[in-house]
Amino acid sequence: MIRSAVTVSIVEQARKGPFVFHEDVEGACRLASELGYDAVELFAPSGDAIRSLPIKNLLSSFNLKLAAVGTGAGMVIHQLALSSPDADRRTKAREFVKSIIAAGAEFGAPAIIGSMQGRWDEAAGKEAGVQLLRDALDELGSYAATCGVPLIYEPLNRYETNMAMTMEQGIELLKPLSCGNIKLLADLFHMNIEERNIADALRDSGNWIGHVHFVDSNRQAAGRGHMDYTPIAVALHNIGYSGYASAEAFPIPDSTEAARQTIETFRRIFR
Repeated sequence: MIRSAVTVSIVEQARKGPFVFHEDVEGACRLASELGYDAVELFAPSGDAIRSLPIKNLLSSFNLKLAAVGTGAGMVIHQLALSSPDADRRTKAREFVKSIIAAGAEFGAPAIIGSMQGRWDEAAGKEAGVQLLRDALDELGSYAATCGVPLIYEPLNRYETNMAMTMEQGIELLKPLSCGNIKLLADLFHMNIEERNIADALRDSGNWIGHVHFVDSNRQAAGRGHMDYTPIAVALHNIGYSGYASAEAFPIPDSTEAARQTIETFRRIFR
């Protein structure tokens, strides 16, 4: 059974980002629980920041799980990228991601590699940039395995990366890796831009999919755009997906309404 989750960001620099809740983790957990969510997804500035929160008590008090943890603060705050042509910045990027992996793993939550993948550099060329990313993913996927969790890689749209932009390209990126511990994140917003047919792309990706960002065509809460969710739900059912459908959306008109709209659409589509 597909489970529901909602995003919470505690990164000040990402206040304008597509996260349903910002800053108030306890309030977000309380409302998520009241609305019937199964979990929260956390976007934090560091692994230490995750550990400084009373996450264990909050999850227990509100009967929630931690669905995943984001790593994008490494890019947002420190401008780090795993494919950077600068070796020192690549090293710092890996260490940053490892800190998030370790902190999330304490709650059984995988880390997501999205914006931290970066872009291949025009001067060095695509082949070199892609290889740098593959090397990093191999190391980080293996590290995540030692922590007992998978690593989640997210294809992004053309305006955010020039690496893997479709699910098929994501699979092509991951296939040569020696590490078998990496899954794909199917973000419906990015897929709406890049895929010819979202449902077909989901079916073709099959067991590669480890996480879903449940959002509408305009990056607002599911149900506030023109996304047709019925074929998407059928495709996820066809491949036996049983992970999270997590709301990574702008808090429009506000966090409460975005969360409510999402869970209502989630129940209509998946229940």
